Amino acid sequence: MVKEAKPSINESEFILAALNEKRRVDGRGIYDVRSLQITFGTDYGQVEIQLGRTRVAAKVSAKVERPRNDKPTEGILFFNTEISPMACPTFDSGSRSEEEVLISRIIEKSLRRSRAIDTEGLCIVAGEKVWEIRVDLHFLDHDGNLVDCAGIAAITALSHFRRPDVTVVGEEVTIHPIDQRNPVPLSIHHIPICVSFAFFDEGQLLVVDPTYLEERVKKGDMTITMNIHKEICALSKAGGIPLELDQLHRCSQIALIKVTEATEQIQKALETDKAARKSKSSGAK
Repeated sequence: MVKEAKPSINESEFILAALNEKRRVDGRGIYDVRSLQITFGTDYGQVEIQLGRTRVAAKVSAKVERPRNDKPTEGILFFNTEISPMACPTFDSGSRSEEEVLISRIIEKSLRRSRAIDTEGLCIVAGEKVWEIRVDLHFLDHDGNLVDCAGIAAITALSHFRRPDVTVVGEEVTIHPIDQRNPVPLSIHHIPICVSFAFFDEGQLLVVDPTYLEERVKKGDMTITMNIHKEICALSKAGGIPLELDQLHRCSQIALIKVTEATEQIQKALETDKAARKSKSSGAK
């Protein structure tokens, strides 16, 4: 693993000087988010998200498993993250870094604990068979704010995914192949979106969607997960400088605007892909 070098004094001073003028090194305003690009794969549940130059690929798969003993009527939702040196040379392929563990926890809180996915709808036979939905997140390029990019990738892939249809007659369970019967989408209650903030100058300055360089200069950070219904699904602040109540309120207001914009873009991309697949299917017939 390559040891990460600290930013130089000139770099740090330049970033702070720009922020004091409400400007950033990449030309954005302090509340601006980088451009979001959504690309779907050939199969359902495959998506690549690009946030600026940060890229994350997500793939959703499903298989039939026994339910957990404490939740016999609920399916299983599992997240797996993989950060390799391909994304950034400072990551080690042999072990999980603290950043990867933190990202996994935030994604799990945002999607599983907020009940964004209807896990009861994944039950086939209570106490015997349920669907296990697995979300694999692969980090391809790291230019800052992996959390937001991974969160968008996960919820977009889950919204795009289709599982095989199931018929239950008595004790007999039949799983129909996708080519024989139309697959079934997952039941999504709401779309939680992560919005990350980086703080500088003892919390007096803040930016939304920090870049890799800004993350190395920051004095603190915070991630708010929210949906368009103004519900805060999760809030993560792992150390750094303390924040006042009015700062939290201001961040939540900013987050709501960014969440609304991202949700609209995700829904539009899903509708466009659905129309394209329908058109392709009609043409093939």
